[in-house]
Amino acid sequence: MIRLVASDIDGTLLKNGVRTLPEEIFSVIRKLKEQGILFCAASGRQYSSLRRLFAPVADDIYYICENGAAVYGIGKDAPLLGKTVMERYFAEQLCEEILARPDSEVLISGVNTSYLIPKEQEIVVQIRDFTGNNICLLSNVQEVPEDIIKVSAFCFPDTKTVERELSPRWENRFHGAVAGPRWLDFTLADKGTGIHTICSALKISAEEVMAFGDNFNDIPMLEAVGNPVLMSQADDRLRESFSVQCEDVPKYLLENVLY
Repeated sequence: MIRLVASDIDGTLLKNGVRTLPEEIFSVIRKLKEQGILFCAASGRQYSSLRRLFAPVADDIYYICENGAAVYGIGKDAPLLGKTVMERYFAEQLCEEILARPDSEVLISGVNTSYLIPKEQEIVVQIRDFTGNNICLLSNVQEVPEDIIKVSAFCFPDTKTVERELSPRWENRFHGAVAGPRWLDFTLADKGTGIHTICSALKISAEEVMAFGDNFNDIPMLEAVGNPVLMSQADDRLRESFSVQCEDVPKYLLENVLY
C-alpha cells in the first residue's frame, strides 16, 4: 500500500523550461489526500520557492528542500523536521573554488535563503525571477549569516567540465550530484535523507513510498523507496537502473495509484 508519494520538480513535474505546475497535479494531490496518501515535493529548490509553486495545496504537503538538506512538515507554520549542515570551513573552501573558476557561479543555501556572490547578472535573474527564491547578495562567502546546507555551482555552458574537475576533489567530504543541465550541487544530505526523515516522522516504511525523478540527484531518493518511477526522458544510464518509467506523473498516479 502506498502511503506517501514524493516527486522531483524540475525535469519531472516541470519540463522544457515551464515555470508553473500543470493544474492537474493539484487535483491529483487532493485526490491522494482523500485516500489517505500524502504528497511530498522533493527538490533542490528552497522552501519558499516550493510553497509558491504549490500554492493551491501548499499547506497540505511535505517538502524535501535543497536536495534533502532541509525537510519541512505540513501546515502554514510547518515544522522544520530536519536540517543537515555542512562543515563551515570546508563549505567556504568549496565556494571559493567555484568562484575562482571562469565557467561557474556559486549559490550558497541557508535553510530558506539563497546567497549569491554574482559575477554576472544572469544568476541573479535565474534564482530570483525563474526559480523564485529568496535571495541575498554578498561580496564574499564569509558574510553568510547562517549555517550552510548546500553549495551549488551554476555552470556554463553545462556541468560536464565542472563536474569532472570538481566532484572528485570533494567526493570524500560532500555528496556531489548533477541537478540539471547547468547545476552541480554539493551537500551532506541527499533526497534519500529527506525520505528517511519523513518516513521516521510519519512512522511509515520506505516500502510504502513511491517516488518520481529524472536526474542523478534523484538516485538516492529512488533507491530509498520501495516504488521508484523514473521519467522516460532520463539519461540512458538511469534508465538501465530503474525499470519502471513514465512520461507524466499525474497520469501515472491516476492510472496506478488512485482508484
